[in-house]
Amino acid sequence: MNEKIKKLKEIIDGTDNLVFFGGAGVSTESGIPDFRSTDGLYSQKYDFPPETIVSHTFFMKRNKDFFDFYKDKMMALDAKPNAAHYKLAEWEAQGKCRAVVTQNIDGLHQLAGSKNVLELHGSVHRNYCRNCGKGFDAAYILHSKGIPCCDSCGGQIKPDVVLYEEGLDQQTLEDAVYYISHADMLIIGGTSLAVYPAAGLIDYYRGHKLVLINKSTTPMDSRADLLIQAGLGEVFGQIG
Repeated sequence: MNEKIKKLKEIIDGTDNLVFFGGAGVSTESGIPDFRSTDGLYSQKYDFPPETIVSHTFFMKRNKDFFDFYKDKMMALDAKPNAAHYKLAEWEAQGKCRAVVTQNIDGLHQLAGSKNVLELHGSVHRNYCRNCGKGFDAAYILHSKGIPCCDSCGGQIKPDVVLYEEGLDQQTLEDAVYYISHADMLIIGGTSLAVYPAAGLIDYYRGHKLVLINKSTTPMDSRADLLIQAGLGEVFGQIG
């Protein structure tokens, strides 16, 4: 492990154009559960499977049940950034990290200080009325009774998160492709690389400094120039 950390530090010290691509494992050390690990949301028991609850169809048909789950399991407004979030913000301030591409919706990268964050799946911190378009913050959603409704027109509010059956924002996708395809170094961390189309973005990387940091195996392990099977915060915390 020490040798791998040393090699990782050497690669980072030698670049000013790294891009980070991260998933739920980036935030598990902040206390936010992921979906696919043994104690993740998919392993817990609800009246409906979590992947059904966070679908567009379910949101439209069973709005109250959706928000009961969403407020309880997906908002995590008390979570704080961990070592990984802060290290990425530090690298950006130093001119090393050009972009953070994240599958997370928790906003912790921005809270840690990162500025150029591409949120593939949206954010709990942005919500809008489907009728008049008025925006609302996460606190409004969390503290609303039952189904959150617009305080201007009474319309249905939808979180700006990408649900199953919905497409990703095209501009965000294009920006992610640009940064990944132009990166000198790509660090992939805290993701099983099982969710498409997000995982497919990795194919746009053309460099030879592909670093993969994840506790479990991924379909991309054999392609990594440096593979570290450990928690992201643990790894980044050891880099000076």
